[in-house]
Amino acid sequence: MDSLVKSFPAPGGGVTHAVDGITLAIDAGELFFLLGPSGCGKTTLLRMIAGFIDPTAGRIHFRTPTGEIDVTHVPPNQRNTGMVFQSYALWPHMSVAQNVAFGLEIRKIPRPQRDERVMQALAAVRMEKYAQRKPNQLSGGQQQRVALARALVIRPSVLLLDEPLSNLDAKLRIELRSEIRRICKESGITTVYVTHDQKEALSMADRVAILDAGRVVQVGTPETLYRAPASRFVAEFLGETNIVPAIVDDPQQVMLRVADSPLRAHNSTTLTRGQGVTLSLRPEALRLMPESQPEGLPATIIETTYLGEIAQHHATLGDGTRLLVAELNPAHAREPLPRKVRLAINPRDAVILPTT
Repeated sequence: MDSLVKSFPAPGGGVTHAVDGITLAIDAGELFFLLGPSGCGKTTLLRMIAGFIDPTAGRIHFRTPTGEIDVTHVPPNQRNTGMVFQSYALWPHMSVAQNVAFGLEIRKIPRPQRDERVMQALAAVRMEKYAQRKPNQLSGGQQQRVALARALVIRPSVLLLDEPLSNLDAKLRIELRSEIRRICKESGITTVYVTHDQKEALSMADRVAILDAGRVVQVGTPETLYRAPASRFVAEFLGETNIVPAIVDDPQQVMLRVADSPLRAHNSTTLTRGQGVTLSLRPEALRLMPESQPEGLPATIIETTYLGEIAQHHATLGDGTRLLVAELNPAHAREPLPRKVRLAINPRDAVILPTT
């Protein structure tokens, strides 16, 4: 994708850029996620890749064994892409096998070869024993597996998934995450997956592009995006974090002052003494220490929410700054409040956010 733009007329005149100059390169066989809030342009971008929408400007190229092909204005049925929709879109009057075979029939694949490929695709999603059932005899998760098999059976160059798990209950979504990743990686098909669910992206993707207002704000592996966000938007969008102001005391040692207490941080840019910076501190990176410990930030726990496997502590620093602290396997979640503690953090987890 090279400098892709998609504009629509704005209600009050002028234009709105749903996609605003996006350039991305996706590797062969990669499971690549487009992640962002509603209205950020991720589905519009996916529909341009599929050929359902023509870009206002920019180009789309597919890599093939013989080189790159410009598909910017190629019709969807000539792009060799497979699409999995949020709504399954299965024919209710057809059996599972007939639904999966539909794309092969359109391509006029001979019956013996077609039947073999249908069973291979159903086996890949572990649905071969349901081949003769109708969609209304299947659960939501099973229907989504059939929709995935239908997309895979045509052996697409690119597989496109548009929030395929959003209609499923929470437990089933978690179960299908690993299944979809397994299927995509075993098939070796380049896959572009749209979601607004951060946990889906973090648990499944090889790489993620985070979009905001029609633009890509950061691209990287899930670990890089979570541990080294390029902006406050990325830090806050990918899970919970504490945004904390700090002052640089020692640029060489990356020693900061937070609420008049010292804190060492991680940094990859040039700092100056006395400079104001913004920190991202993940709740799970903060460790509760006894008040008697000499190191860490003095804090007071004012509220605790017990959630079973974790306890969420709401704490305040000396200057009134509020922090959320996540304690795994809590042993003292019911201690009397308020409670004086120290909050320790590994310097690599105290991330200085770039200045925007």
